[in-house]
Amino acid sequence: MSETIPTTDTADFWFDPMCPWAWMTSRWMGEVEQVRDVSVRWHVMSLAVLNENRELSDDYADLMRRAWGPVRVVNAARELHGDDVVKPLYDALGTRIHLQERGNDLPAVIDEALAEVSLPAELARYAGTDELDDSLRASHQDAIDLVGEDVGTPVVAVNGVGFFGPVVTPAPKGEDAGKLWDGAVAVASIDGFYEIKRTRTSGPIFD
Repeated sequence: MSETIPTTDTADFWFDPMCPWAWMTSRWMGEVEQVRDVSVRWHVMSLAVLNENRELSDDYADLMRRAWGPVRVVNAARELHGDDVVKPLYDALGTRIHLQERGNDLPAVIDEALAEVSLPAELARYAGTDELDDSLRASHQDAIDLVGEDVGTPVVAVNGVGFFGPVVTPAPKGEDAGKLWDGAVAVASIDGFYEIKRTRTSGPIFD
């Protein structure tokens, strides 16, 4: 009797809610789910953790200080309410941060996002505390263990093989999204494949 080979691909997706490139890739991943048989698990990583002890410009250092809040709240929601709340809360935060360009209004953004997905308002307090940072750092480290230190967000693991990216703008839709996923599955299947890269000439195109 021949063994049945599973046909469902798996993706593990690590994001920081403040990262516009992670947001773009997450929109692509949502399209992939519509056109391919794929199971996606959503995880947090942290740009603030990634950039600890690095020399940063004043503007970027300020961004990293603000970046703690949203990712801490998503992590707290996961810890206290389960994995199923991660993606809806990310969507609610990201819509406000990236599409509505409200990254400088994070307290209100967090409050509104929690209300939108029917999570307790008191979760907002975790934005300003390191109380659950151990689990946040552990989730972040899971991503880094797959891809190494020379990365940003997002990190996507395709059938267990991790990469930084894909970095893409605008997010492909429909069958184009599926074709990019097929390519990711293909390169992930090659032992020793590490990198394809070209210089970005466009910023995130939110459409």
